[in-house]
Amino acid sequence: MAPVSDAASDWAGSGLAYLTGLPDGPPDYSRANVLGRARQVAAEVGDRTGIAIDAALLLAGRAALLGLTRGGRTSAGGATRLLAARDGWCALTLSRPDDVAAVPALLQVDEAPADPWPTLLRWAAARPAAAVVERAALLDIPVAALGEAVSAQPRVRELGSRTPPRALTGLLVADLSSMWAGPLCGQLLARAGARVVKVESPRRPDGTRGGDQRFFDWMNAEKLSYSVDFDSQADELRALLAAADIVIEGSRSAALERRGVGPEGVRPRAGRIWLRITGYDDHRGRPAFGDDAAVAGGLVGEAVGGPVFCGDAIADPLTGLQAAAEVTASLGRGGGELIGVSMAAVAATYATSATQPSAQDVPAPPPTPPPASRPASALGADNDAVRRLVAERLCISC
Repeated sequence: MAPVSDAASDWAGSGLAYLTGLPDGPPDYSRANVLGRARQVAAEVGDRTGIAIDAALLLAGRAALLGLTRGGRTSAGGATRLLAARDGWCALTLSRPDDVAAVPALLQVDEAPADPWPTLLRWAAARPAAAVVERAALLDIPVAALGEAVSAQPRVRELGSRTPPRALTGLLVADLSSMWAGPLCGQLLARAGARVVKVESPRRPDGTRGGDQRFFDWMNAEKLSYSVDFDSQADELRALLAAADIVIEGSRSAALERRGVGPEGVRPRAGRIWLRITGYDDHRGRPAFGDDAAVAGGLVGEAVGGPVFCGDAIADPLTGLQAAAEVTASLGRGGGELIGVSMAAVAATYATSATQPSAQDVPAPPPTPPPASRPASALGADNDAVRRLVAERLCISC
């Protein structure tokens, strides 16, 4: 047994060791240095905003709320599996109804079994990893080959005029993102004093709104809820974005651009920061979730027989934290920037941290849940307040 390191003790105490490894085997400590790196980023954000950020809580809090444990080659949340291809490993996610509906087309059969995973395991084993990724991506199923993404800095380009450096207090943030990475960034900005508006379509609200309410509340309780149809109410949405100092976008960029509500289609505002979170640097339309994006970046644990998932959808909270760091750094430069953050690239950056011995003689307790949050606003509950705020900011009523 290898001697216990400080990193391994922290990994264990955070609950991340409890979430990494085979379900019937020991916890895995190979990625313990990830937590130390996340704490460095959290400290950077904290220094700029004055808030205390518990990186371990961000990485393991959802699993604590949902009572998740390690699943080995099945993600802690259950929707993603690691599949052994002919020449490597792939991750496939079936979290959306459309993903499940696409399985027969993926397998080229008339009907898939009720539990498609045994068939998918055999299907992947007969093919190169590249062929698995190509076929699944063609059908819009979230998929990744192990280690296909490389570490890369967020992409930053000038978007408009700058302002003097600003703090977050009083700034207006339009959060168009959903699930975890973008909402976490918005949550941290709200804690730092920004006024964050969570924007959702009434036809397709944030998927986590219909899940465990405690997680949705944790991510969104400090935000105003604004419900707007992106098609029939595009002008109203455009007005909000024109009034915003910061926009968080986590959907497919082309979907916003064709509605005229992308960064180039919105009235300029000095110092505006437009944050675009994508799955991949080079595939803007390719979907990704936290577990498959982590696999793409090579951020996996080690176990007998092959890789295992690291933590719980770990690319999501790592990306949300990194996104907050990028936004706060941009504010210090005066903003006026479009910032692109790739989940797979963030995971790949963390995967460059030195690994620890997998086996450590230290107990691995489950993670601790975050403190109870007040309920988030109901869908569209703050529409009138948001419209008044937009009118004031755009001087429509002046």
